[in-house]
Amino acid sequence: MIKAILIFNNHGKPRFVRFYQYFAEDMQQQIIRETFHLVSKRDDNICNFLEGGSLIGGSDYKLIYRHYATLYFVFCVDSSESELGILDLIQVFVETLDKCFENVCELDLIFHVDKVHYILQQVVMGGMVLETNMNEIVAQVELQNRMEKSEGGLSAAPARAMSAVKNMNLPEIPRNINIGDINIKVPNLSPF
Repeated sequence: MIKAILIFNNHGKPRFVRFYQYFAEDMQQQIIRETFHLVSKRDDNICNFLEGGSLIGGSDYKLIYRHYATLYFVFCVDSSESELGILDLIQVFVETLDKCFENVCELDLIFHVDKVHYILQQVVMGGMVLETNMNEIVAQVELQNRMEKSEGGLSAAPARAMSAVKNMNLPEIPRNINIGDINIKVPNLSPF
């Protein structure tokens, strides 16, 4: 099972963090620092698997990572996960991000964190792998993008409400509204 997904830059600044096991905020920060320290000191031609640090479970857990340009993608997993399977999953995740953002970079992860979370939820949910087919993941992301565009987002809601009221073609402004036993007098809202 996947316990955490950490993405940080070459300087150790976290750019995306997702824990699937509860840790207090200060413990999460310590785990990120320890994980960066363990992964960053390794040479690029060394194996991409290592035992989890003392904070993330020691020998019961594994850190599986890939280093792309300025970013480290680290998956913290328990001993039941396949190292090669997780390496492949990291590759699928990064290639999906690359397709969705057209050459993903560190700034995409910072400014589009909601979209990155959505993409990750298509791949992993609750620490379990859901989908590894990149085309299927990209299709779901594109569907979500189309839905967001068709709805116009929340910022367009007041304008849509005003146009709906204008299109009601009321002959005149009602002065009295009667609903059963309730009688409401509408004040004159005219500026004249």
